[in-house]
Amino acid sequence: MNARSEPPDEPAPAGLLTPSGPASKSVTPSASGAPARPPLLREFLLVAALFLVYKGGRRLATGHSEAALRNGRDVWELERLLRLPGEGAVQSLLLHGEGLVRLANTYYAAVHFPATAAFLIWLYLRRPVHYRWARRVLAAVTAAALVLHLAFPLAPPRMLAATGLVDTARVYGPSVYGPPETDTLSNQFAAMPSLHFGWALMVAIGLVVATRSRWRLLWLLHPLLTLLVIVGTANHFWLDAIVAAALLGTALAILRLPRPACRPPGVPTVPPCRGGSARPTGPARRGPEETGEAGAGGEELVGARR
Repeated sequence: MNARSEPPDEPAPAGLLTPSGPASKSVTPSASGAPARPPLLREFLLVAALFLVYKGGRRLATGHSEAALRNGRDVWELERLLRLPGEGAVQSLLLHGEGLVRLANTYYAAVHFPATAAFLIWLYLRRPVHYRWARRVLAAVTAAALVLHLAFPLAPPRMLAATGLVDTARVYGPSVYGPPETDTLSNQFAAMPSLHFGWALMVAIGLVVATRSRWRLLWLLHPLLTLLVIVGTANHFWLDAIVAAALLGTALAILRLPRPACRPPGVPTVPPCRGGSARPTGPARRGPEETGEAGAGGEELVGARR
């Protein structure tokens, strides 16, 4: 893929997740002024490794069912102490119709990975600078989540009798999980934080920052819908999503979106550098004294200056 064939990466809207301090890094554009994309094969291997670490790390947290169930009861009681709304209020809305609850289960099972992959592919093709930023943030959030999964195994609310919630995927389908004792493909005791919500929120924020459409804030409906789905299907507590949002906020505060650098000389449009104004792209027009083209009037002027 050639960076020259794509339009230049658009700068992020002012004041939105962009660094302003002197420590922020700038992105060097290619000769055409468009930021160069990272090598495709390298990025494919990096994202594949991230996915494998995500799946493998979740598997490491299996075998802690007693601790996970105990932690689940503690989280449920903490939510009641904090007066958070009950997860059952959302689930009761889904259970009004079998078609609606099946749609929610399908959204939970089928949207998570494809939406994130499509987001990264689009950024890679159209916004290389934003792609690097989003990939680093997602990697940081995922790594922090895996540490929490290992340190704090947590059973989802659908496994706790005290919640009174229905396991909608098991009852209505489709389901991505088997019985916890025999499911060797996933760790069902890794509910906190919810990467379903954390990744969805990053997808929305990344698209809001990387696009210019007046309707771009509608991307925030994706994490909102994801939140209602993961809670309504009893796969996550409210606190799972809150912790995921906190991890993402920390990652965004540390891993800032790079500041676009000025384009090289000769490019028709040169954006102003920080702390200065745009300079003309062509050669500077020299004065009569420099060119030796001063004529009679110019000679008198030079003499007067002397």
